Amino acid sequence: MTDPLLPIRPVPGTDIAVSPIGFGTVKLGRDQQVKYPQGFKIPDNQAASDLLALARSLGINLLDTAPAYGTSEKRLGKLLKGQRQDWVICSKVGEEFIEGESRFDFSPEYIRFSIERSLKRLKTDYIDMVLVHSSGDDINIIQQYGCLEVLADLKKEGLVRATGMSTKTVDGGILALEQSDIAMVTYNLNEQAEKPVLDYAEKHDKGILIKKALASGHACLEGEDPVEKSMELVFGHPAVASAIIGTINPKHLRENVETCARVLRKQS
Repeated sequence: MTDPLLPIRPVPGTDIAVSPIGFGTVKLGRDQQVKYPQGFKIPDNQAASDLLALARSLGINLLDTAPAYGTSEKRLGKLLKGQRQDWVICSKVGEEFIEGESRFDFSPEYIRFSIERSLKRLKTDYIDMVLVHSSGDDINIIQQYGCLEVLADLKKEGLVRATGMSTKTVDGGILALEQSDIAMVTYNLNEQAEKPVLDYAEKHDKGILIKKALASGHACLEGEDPVEKSMELVFGHPAVASAIIGTINPKHLRENVETCARVLRKQS
């Protein structure tokens, strides 16, 4: 195996280290109601296994999944047999995708049930990172349901290594970081409104994961490489531990990693 292209970086405030590119697995388990510019076919087991092997060979060690990603967790549990020690797994609680639509439940009972189910699906004794999958009403979810406290309890029990929230607002992202380890936020060439969450994380030694780093495939710049410009923006902020990229195209995966490695070399 050749040397991986990507370095491993610490997630601030945790004992977890991740690759700067994380492999998003929504396309391994769900092809309905997803916001991508083009349709796609869910990869079969051989194609999915090949994608994971390619990701690992390139230096990716972070996998992002969720109950809302259809069969993603269950498939990963089978595909990662014998490889658990090679991967950092991030999953979610709070959102389900049932019969073509999202449903949300942030109650303590449901969060615990969801974690126990995810552990079974992923065939693991622990999940490295668990984030609350926000419906958009970040502040109310945190304050009304006490979901971050429940995740903190699960962390004390050893079922979770780090906790946080995938947020959609600045106030929600900051409140989540005040009460947990990590926020996953949108930050790309088109959307930078949540940058104050990144700034807060940098000042308070908290972890940041980026979703939609390439604007879900929509990033576009006249006469410039949109992927490279996206990576320069994302990794130009010191709070960012990793950006989740959801491609299932092996060529795109390799190109994204090569671009990330090139940008990081230039920035170092």
